[in-house]
Amino acid sequence: MLTRLARLTTGHPRTTLFLALVVALLCGVFGSSVAGELKGGGFVPGDAESARSARLLADHFDGADPNLVVLIGADQGVDSPAAEAAAHAVLDRLQARPDIAGLRSYWTSPPAVRATLRSTDAKQGLILAYLTGGDEASEKAAGKVADELDELPATRVPGIHMLQGGSATMFHEANSQVTKDLAVAEAIAVPLTLLVLVLVFGSVIAASLPLAIGIFAILVTLAILRVCALLADVSVFALNMTTAMGLALAIDYSLFIVSRFREELADGRAPRDAAIRAAVTAGRTVLFSALTVALALAVLAVFNLFFLQSFAYAGVAVVVAAAAASIVILPAAMVLLGERVNAWDLREPVRRLFRRPAPRPRPLEQTFWYRTVTVTMRHAVPVSVVLIIVLLTLGAPFLGVKFGYPDDRVLPTGASSRAVGDVLRHEFPAINTGGGTTVLLDGYSGDAGSYAAALSSVPQVSAVLSDTGVYIRGHRMADAPARMANATGQYLVAASDLDPFAPAGKQQLQNLRAVPPPAPAMFGGSAAINADSLRSLGARLPLALALIVLATVVVLFLFTGSVVLPLKTVVLNTLSLSAMFGMMVWIFQEGHLSRLIGFTPTGTLVPTMPILMFCVAFGMSMDYEVFLLSRIREAWLASPRTRDDNVRSVAIGVARTGRIVTAAALLMAIVLGALVSSKVSFMQMFGLGLTLTVLADATLIRGLLVPALMRLMGTANWWAPRPLARLHERLGLHEEDAPDLEKSGAASDSELLHDVR
Repeated sequence: MLTRLARLTTGHPRTTLFLALVVALLCGVFGSSVAGELKGGGFVPGDAESARSARLLADHFDGADPNLVVLIGADQGVDSPAAEAAAHAVLDRLQARPDIAGLRSYWTSPPAVRATLRSTDAKQGLILAYLTGGDEASEKAAGKVADELDELPATRVPGIHMLQGGSATMFHEANSQVTKDLAVAEAIAVPLTLLVLVLVFGSVIAASLPLAIGIFAILVTLAILRVCALLADVSVFALNMTTAMGLALAIDYSLFIVSRFREELADGRAPRDAAIRAAVTAGRTVLFSALTVALALAVLAVFNLFFLQSFAYAGVAVVVAAAAASIVILPAAMVLLGERVNAWDLREPVRRLFRRPAPRPRPLEQTFWYRTVTVTMRHAVPVSVVLIIVLLTLGAPFLGVKFGYPDDRVLPTGASSRAVGDVLRHEFPAINTGGGTTVLLDGYSGDAGSYAAALSSVPQVSAVLSDTGVYIRGHRMADAPARMANATGQYLVAASDLDPFAPAGKQQLQNLRAVPPPAPAMFGGSAAINADSLRSLGARLPLALALIVLATVVVLFLFTGSVVLPLKTVVLNTLSLSAMFGMMVWIFQEGHLSRLIGFTPTGTLVPTMPILMFCVAFGMSMDYEVFLLSRIREAWLASPRTRDDNVRSVAIGVARTGRIVTAAALLMAIVLGALVSSKVSFMQMFGLGLTLTVLADATLIRGLLVPALMRLMGTANWWAPRPLARLHERLGLHEEDAPDLEKSGAASDSELLHDVR
């Protein structure tokens, strides 16, 4: 298939490139507005009790859980004429909007509720409202409301300060922030990637080819995201993550193919023959890599959170697009360039300037990686023990991981919703900003006074608001707030200043659930949302892990014919990822390096992120593992297969792949590392975590730990039961599947150019 495809594209190179240009332009135009089609949230399953409770409250009790908060501050106090004028101007503007419901404020509420809407210093007051129409409509409306309120003259009076917050505003600002972060990340990644590619290839022309494919992948990724958004809910945070993956993988795959093409030209082949050979040999590696990454990402579809499902649908499509662009477009471009692919070699003028001769090719045994691996295998036991201890030590902090639902603190301090959230947490102790729990009695119209009194007696519950009154420590202390009951039922609010994600907050939720309700009760609020999210993820996590392990073992068995090597790969990947997760807990949960990176630690991690990072990193680790094992296996099959031959095969495999794997890892680390510039904290964690994993995997794991363990296991590396060995002979992936694959001892697609050495 690859041979026929390569002959087709190289036989019509100009047509192929023209069609690619048309596709790129169409995708760019179609995907340019994708940010407006994506949604915030997606961290809670839609069928969870807390999610169903939130929908019923939104449908039947407008304003029960306000998603729009306007904070008005006045230097002279909230009761000053200027503050009242500004508040009523905002209220009038909001009241005029048809999508506003449940409007209430400090300035218009009855005395029993009024005090809760005033800050402790009496200089700030709140206006609360609910934007109707669902998550997507409310996010867009929040941006329009902000623009309208900013234009009010009363809010621009000296001494008056106004900020807008709430969940609708938070997700609107997150959407805008993600779009800005994408532009910044690309501005960082593209120039640095070009610089590294020039250092790798020397030639500016050769270096520009992978980058061009990477830009093509970005445009296609935007179009893919928009198509996915038309068919299903897609998280706004998928924009940066999938775009970065598309760029990284496209450059990674193109690097292999361009390297092989230049090697074939150096061996004297005609440009078209060299392009076809590169597409067939390196293209086979690219297809296998894409398969492993796509399988790892597809596992995310088992979770019923659209935040993760977004990456399953869009991620798999992006991987396919990156691989297809590398295999289809690159050969056509390489045919047209021919020998000019080596043009604009910047190394020549540098050598002339410093009067340095061109480096001479060295035997494989004299290369850095061969010597390093040889020394490593001579000391296999201490190297293995030390590296395993280091990885386990780095992973130890993950034993203390705490998970929490993301709030406004994932945004930078300059965001309006973040500023409002900070004020609410410190100046409005009676407002339910995350520590309270809502209890919905759907369809119940009876007296819930005794139930409210019992709830208020639960430890650390400061008050319970209900239709029958306000209860504190089992006693009714004030009249009932308005609109807490109607023909559809009633709801109660158990206020608390406990952290909903801390053990005390989780225990309080259990204590509230233990109080016998007068009718079936549905619990909502941050603690309930977090519990439902963790329960859903935990229920499906074993299946996801089993699928990833099964895919890894099956694919690597078909590739190597061994049952030992796939199991070793699973163990090493788990060690590597455990170390990464431990570092993420140490940095992002505990707050180390928070000032350097620029985020606010909350004491928790977003629970979906480790799962997403595990699947992505596992797939990328498999990429390098397969690349390494393919070269080791090639040398092993060509040897008499003794224990000494196992050692030499490992050294040859690492020596042949060391340079290109390191270069590919560096390029991928640049692209993923650019996400650390994001202003959304868990996006920073995604970028930093994967960057560290990719670099460690390509050096410490593949360069040191894998050779050491393969030296210790000897010929057992290649063992398989006889029935499975016969199965591999019939169904396994063999080098003979690709025609005229390699000359014995010649440079392969796993090496960088010999003139770079």
